[in-house]
Amino acid sequence: MIIFGTKGYLYQLAILTLVCGQCGNPAAHTLRKRVTKFTLFFVPLFPISTKYLTQCTFCGAEQKVTKEQAEQLQTQNASGPGGQPYGQPQQHDRF
Repeated sequence: MIIFGTKGYLYQLAILTLVCGQCGNPAAHTLRKRVTKFTLFFVPLFPISTKYLTQCTFCGAEQKVTKEQAEQLQTQNASGPGGQPYGQPQQHDRF
């Protein structure tokens, strides 16, 4: 018997102040990296997909961004006032 599946991981990369495209408010947005990994016998082996997104803390709207855009936003945040890099994983089984 072989047991396999997927497991999702959510990494918060940064907290940015942006103008939301949905509600139009200048609010804090979280920049997140969502990674889905293939598991064999409940052991995560390799990533299947990686997605980057921002989420408005005011209205909750999510917007997908490319890897390049996410890296650019992250470097802008780190060079800004008091910018500290984030990256602690939050484990999720499903999205």
